[in-house]
Parts: sequence; structure tokens; C-alpha cells
Amino acid sequence: MGHAYQAVGWNRQKKIYDRTLLLGVVLYLAVFLGVGFALHPEATAETMILRALGTAAFMLLHVVLAIGPLSRLDSRFLPLLYNRRHMGVTMFLLAFGHGAFSLLQFHGFGDVGPLVSLLVSNPRFDSLAQFPFQLLGALALFLLFLMAATSHDFWLTNLTAPVWKALHMLVYLAYGLIVMHVVLGVLQAETSPLLAGLLVLGMIVVLGLHLAAGWRERALDEPLDQLAREGFVDVGAFEEIPEACARVVTLGGDRVAVFRYGDRVSALSNACQHQNGPLGEGRIIDGFVTCPWHGYQYKPDCGASPEPFTERVPTFETRIVDGRVWVSPVAQAPGTYVEPARHPGRAR
Repeated sequence: MGHAYQAVGWNRQKKIYDRTLLLGVVLYLAVFLGVGFALHPEATAETMILRALGTAAFMLLHVVLAIGPLSRLDSRFLPLLYNRRHMGVTMFLLAFGHGAFSLLQFHGFGDVGPLVSLLVSNPRFDSLAQFPFQLLGALALFLLFLMAATSHDFWLTNLTAPVWKALHMLVYLAYGLIVMHVVLGVLQAETSPLLAGLLVLGMIVVLGLHLAAGWRERALDEPLDQLAREGFVDVGAFEEIPEACARVVTLGGDRVAVFRYGDRVSALSNACQHQNGPLGEGRIIDGFVTCPWHGYQYKPDCGASPEPFTERVPTFETRIVDGRVWVSPVAQAPGTYVEPARHPGRAR
């Protein structure tokens, strides 16, 4: 949804993004095949195609995994996050093509069906050198299929945001399986220092970005160490909260976005109901808290989306005492109206 809370369609930005992504993939595949055949003229077309598709998918997977922490570290990467699902589906299609060509080349001409051959042709689970690495790739492809098939907002709505998010966290398991698929497969077959170095570099970049983003946000997850007053927690001075913006704090193990607008303060859950986006990093636009990821909007005093939309987030009671903002750590039911706290020394 946009700032006016209209459903996002196939807008101009998405079209430009998808065309750029498609062009990049086509150029990569063309360059890979051209260079590959020049360096290895004896290679079959099937071999070069499956390698091109596999490396393209693996590279895109690294980009997909890096977009999240990059967006947390620098808001200029948010446009990539906005369209990340398109890149994820593209990555799955490339991986599917790689798997299909592999199945055809290695299991397509035996006495049993290709899928049966994949499952039974190599039982050497006890051997590191001869481990059935193709099964690892097949399992990873299945996990990627689940995520690609449920990437539409229809599934997000019907599965609910927590379930959908848990399902799509399987991307990290898929990444681990693919790394082992590469290590036990191509790296054992070719023992290439360059390929091994690129694999390690990719893992370092992904892990480093996630650690950096987590380190930057570590303070948000630490319980506030201060006195409670009538069950409320002091979250800072009123003036320290930017106008129409929020301070994000952790209360009772949950992140809460405390918004200031005019002489009022309201607090609501930091997790957007769309994709658990960080509401506290958004702004109040046209009177609504607007998620910075996809523009979903909520009323600051009740956490309800404007009609006809039905999303709701929990709200929290607030108080202002001696210029300090106090918030109750007890969440109200999603969509519950809570009277905003008012600063007596500030004009509305």
C-alpha cells in the first residue's frame, strides 16, 4: 500500500526493477556461456547451461540475503527490499533450471525414472568424498519452491504474518544446504582455489552484514534499566523523539514504537502486520503511521488501518511526566484505542 493506502500494483518502479533484473540475468548468462565455451570447448551445452544457471542462482541468493541487513544499515537500500520477492522468485527459477538440466544430464537416461535415480543411485552417506551432494541441492530447491510459491500477498494474508515469516526464514537453511551442495560437489570435483575463495568470500559478506546489522540494533533488544512508576517504563525525554517519528524501545521482550506528533505521544507494536516491517523507522504521514517497507498505514492512537483495510497492531498506554515519556509494557489487544499522552507545555 502507498502513503494514501492504495494497494500497490505493477507500478512503474516495479517494471523498471524487473526489466533491469531480467537484463542483468540475461547478460550474465550470455557472458558466462561465451567465456565458458571459449575456455572449455570440449564441454557439452547441457553442462555449460546448468553451470551458468547454477552460478547465477547462487549469486542472486547472496544478494537476496544481503538486502535485509543492508536496509537496516542504510535506508538507501530500502527500494531493493521493496522488490526483494521478485528477485527471490527469479533466483528460484534459475535454480529450478539448474536442477532440471542436472536431472536430465545425470539421471535422465537410466533404467529407472530420473527422480527415483536421484534418490537411490548414490547411498554413500558414510563417505565425505562420495556423499550424495545432489540430494542436498534437491532439498534446497524444494525449500526455495515453498518460498517462491508463497511469495504473493495472498499467502501472507492467509498464512498470517508470523507463519509466513517463519516459512520464509527457511531461506537460511536452504543457503546452508546449497553451500554444502557446492562444497561436496563441484569443489571436490575441480578443487579450484578461485571457486573456493569466492564461496568463502560470499559467506563472509552475508554473515558479516547480518552481524553488523545485529550489532547496530543490539541496544534495542536490551531491557531498559530504569525505575518503573505505576507499572510504566521511562523511555526518554519527549523532546528526544523527532516530530512525526518514533523511538523504538524493547518492553517485555517486544519492540515498541513510541511516536510523537504535535503535543501527543502514542505507542504501538513495532511489527507491521504485512511483513513484520519496522514501523518505528517510518513516519506519520497524513495522520497515519506509515511502514517504510511497503507503505502500510495505521492510526497511531488505536493501531488500526484505515477502512476498508483490516490490519491491526497492538497498542500501549503512555504517560508524560516532567517532560519524560512513560510507556506501559502491557500490550493492549490489536486495534484497541488508547488516549494519546499530551505534553502540557507544548502547543498542539
